[in-house]
Amino acid sequence: MTSAATANGDEIRFVHVGRQPIYDRSGDVIAYELLFRDTSDAAHASQRSAQATSRVIVAAFTEFGLAELAGSKACFVNVTREFLVGDLPVPFDANQAVLEIIETVSVDDTVVAGVRSLVDKGFTLALDDFVRGTDSEQLLDLVTYVKIDMLHAEADEIAETVQHCRKFPHLQLIAERLETEDQLQRAMQLGFEFFQGHVLGRPHILSKASLSPSRLGRLQLIAALSATEPDIDEIVNLISRDPAITYRLLQATNAAASGLSARVSSVRDAAVLLGMATVRQWVTLMLFSDLTEATEEQLMDTLIRARLCQLLADDVGIDAGAAFTVGLLSGIADLLAEPTHDLISQLPLSGAVAEALTDGIGDLGQVLSVVRAYEQGEPTAALKMVGIDTMVGTYLSAVGWSRRTLDGALSTATTPDGAATP
Repeated sequence: MTSAATANGDEIRFVHVGRQPIYDRSGDVIAYELLFRDTSDAAHASQRSAQATSRVIVAAFTEFGLAELAGSKACFVNVTREFLVGDLPVPFDANQAVLEIIETVSVDDTVVAGVRSLVDKGFTLALDDFVRGTDSEQLLDLVTYVKIDMLHAEADEIAETVQHCRKFPHLQLIAERLETEDQLQRAMQLGFEFFQGHVLGRPHILSKASLSPSRLGRLQLIAALSATEPDIDEIVNLISRDPAITYRLLQATNAAASGLSARVSSVRDAAVLLGMATVRQWVTLMLFSDLTEATEEQLMDTLIRARLCQLLADDVGIDAGAAFTVGLLSGIADLLAEPTHDLISQLPLSGAVAEALTDGIGDLGQVLSVVRAYEQGEPTAALKMVGIDTMVGTYLSAVGWSRRTLDGALSTATTPDGAATP
């Protein structure tokens, strides 16, 4: 993940996902493996850790969207021990991706139990770099796919491994690390169902600009989500203060609502649709996956715009929650220097919110137009809705709220061992 500056000097980050195809015996692509990449020109992953996995999952589901990455094809996502045993959440539905157990996972009773639990929930799993005689044999009854390294193993050893796997009729074998035509033909002769390697297709790296999440309210948000009886009002408030988390949560809502008619116009709608358990999973994973963060001041203007839209809408009897969302997403589009239409195309927004952002129409569009004009030094635009004096007071109130939001978040410290203190 790298950072860059927008035209107005704000810092954004670029997220990267490697995508390598998996082919069937006819040469058709049947799936893509999603891979961690630090930069747009990285040939290999710099790490295969829980953090790397989290970043791939968050990027795939909330930055790009599975449809953009894989279309209708299946996705394989590498997972580490933390995801298998439940220390970190798997926040998507079982039918959305294949969980690929990387070879560095030490298989013990806890891992076996975790894998069995995931299978019982409907997840499909793959075993990467399988080697006969290792502890990973305990998983052959549970996984659907087994990947076998064709590059580093001897021919006789590969043949014996294939023969051993055929004792489990449900297994489908993937020949991986195919570097030459000879290796590909050998895999064909051994009866592999699927094939992956540079001789067929190297990983293609996809990159996308994304807002760097700040550390605003991180400890408060985690604490609120972890409460025995979560307070939805507090959680919505905390999420709404962080533009990056808001945007990515709306993306997660879109992934969860795929195929449904539900549309949302606010963070509250998203929280209700997803449910607190899923919100907790997604936000936890988002926080864990972030390596670089924007400064608090970079988000100040966006927060002011969102709050000003909210207050102005409330003054004239328009949906204040939807107005906050309109202001927030328009500010994010400015930060990323990305057309608003492109930014929101994958979000499950209500028609009124989408039309306000893309066409500037409707009551919400008028609110945004007035706020934008005021930002640009045209206070008379406020006469369309409220008096200039009222607008000045409302703007100052929005500035005060945004500053308190930033300062209040920073007032939460951590002790040397990481425990939160008031």
